[in-house]
Amino acid sequence: MIRREFLTTGVGLAGTLFAPALAAAVRLSKYRAIAFDAFPIFNPRTVAARCEALFPGRGSELVGMWRTRQFEYAWLRAVANHYADFERVTDDSLTFAAKALNLEMTAEKREQLLQAHFELDAWPDAMPTLRKLRDAGLRLAFLSNFTPGMLNGCIKFAGLDGVFDHVLSTDAARTYKPDPRAYELGTAALQLPREQIVFAAFAGWDAAGAKSFGYPTFWVNRLGLPPEQLGVLPDATGPDLNALLDFVD
Repeated sequence: MIRREFLTTGVGLAGTLFAPALAAAVRLSKYRAIAFDAFPIFNPRTVAARCEALFPGRGSELVGMWRTRQFEYAWLRAVANHYADFERVTDDSLTFAAKALNLEMTAEKREQLLQAHFELDAWPDAMPTLRKLRDAGLRLAFLSNFTPGMLNGCIKFAGLDGVFDHVLSTDAARTYKPDPRAYELGTAALQLPREQIVFAAFAGWDAAGAKSFGYPTFWVNRLGLPPEQLGVLPDATGPDLNALLDFVD
């Protein structure tokens, strides 16, 4: 197992004095990699804040309807075999939400709201945790419904360049999680059996989907929500990425 002292070692020290010990720890660990959904790393409240700034007093209403339609459209398109990528789905769902709420959506406001998905802030615990995981020898990947452009935009905006070994978008499979074909992108890219890849989910439905696929699954339940009633539960749940460190220790 990966010892806690390895996970808490500083970046420079781990890269010099303890490299052999870290490598030995990884060989003994049953986990070799972690695949993250986007939102355990990036804070989706960035979009909500921009909605409120552009539509004072209506931002919460707008982002709520927008986000609901965003995922409904993705899943409906996947089921109907009428695929469109997440950028298109995000644009279409914003159009619906604005019309449903009778909001005047100018071209400038639309562009600002769509651009927010390329400029998400990282959660404060993201970089410290990712450094510790990398120092422990774990390979890191994104596995998200976001398009490659969205993911790479957020990575650059948050200063996370070079942290992830793979940036995987379900766009490559022309489907969306929780379709098993989406989760298979992780095993194919990492060239590891699924039981050696921890999946870190933000949403309860994603945790259920990853666990059903066969990933050891940790639910980063930042919103403190109850588990989804889908007949399957994650292996562990915690409120932040520090709890993820305990899970892989």
